[in-house]
Amino acid sequence: MTQITKGDVAKLAQLARLNLSEDEVEQYAKEIATIFHYIDKLQSVDTEGLEPTYQVTGLHSVTRPDEVAGDGALQPDLLNNAPDTENNLFKVKRMVG
Repeated sequence: MTQITKGDVAKLAQLARLNLSEDEVEQYAKEIATIFHYIDKLQSVDTEGLEPTYQVTGLHSVTRPDEVAGDGALQPDLLNNAPDTENNLFKVKRMVG
């Protein structure tokens, strides 16, 4: 089983720029040791012959395809509504000072 010391937790806290009290360091050392214990249990499980499970929903694709949806308006029609245009673009006041 992997052991973690209070010194290890203190070093991690220092690297993460966390100010932990001595009680917190001791508490986290115990909690991390418990997590490592569970990981060791998982490592000992016989998975020989099992296929990896990549997802469990049965869905193949949950995203829609990218499609350009327009409202039928053409560029010249849109530019006709602008107060000012230049080179087929909207002309606006300078925003950066």
